[in-house]
Amino acid sequence: MAKSWLYRLFGAGRIPSGLRAKLEQEGVILLDEGIGGTITYKNFRAPGKAFGWKRQTFSGAVALTKVRFVAFIYGRQVINVLLDDPRIQQLQVTCVDGGQLQVVFDPAIFHDDWSGAVEVRLSTLYAPQLCTHLTA
Repeated sequence: MAKSWLYRLFGAGRIPSGLRAKLEQEGVILLDEGIGGTITYKNFRAPGKAFGWKRQTFSGAVALTKVRFVAFIYGRQVINVLLDDPRIQQLQVTCVDGGQLQVVFDPAIFHDDWSGAVEVRLSTLYAPQLCTHLTA
């Protein structure tokens, strides 16, 4: 899949350099930057934010190492979970249309004062491999 135009022009959707070095130390299995995607909030509540329904498009990144799974939106991490963390079982991971990784979760598993549902869709060539690794 082609990289997003924001990535090509401005580098939006890169993994921050400090975290990228840490991911490389952990042993990168799959990594894709500058990918397009959407994040959808449903009945979402967080301090200072409330959405009945809201969808945003973004340029982001996804990485799977031997230790963790991470997803970024414009360099801001939205998912960061260790593979041996029990919370990873609460992520509903599916492959949509063969080229999109869909991750649905309750944000309360990461933040005690958040609620609702979050759906992240990432358009990546690695979607089938990520689904296989994360649902095994």
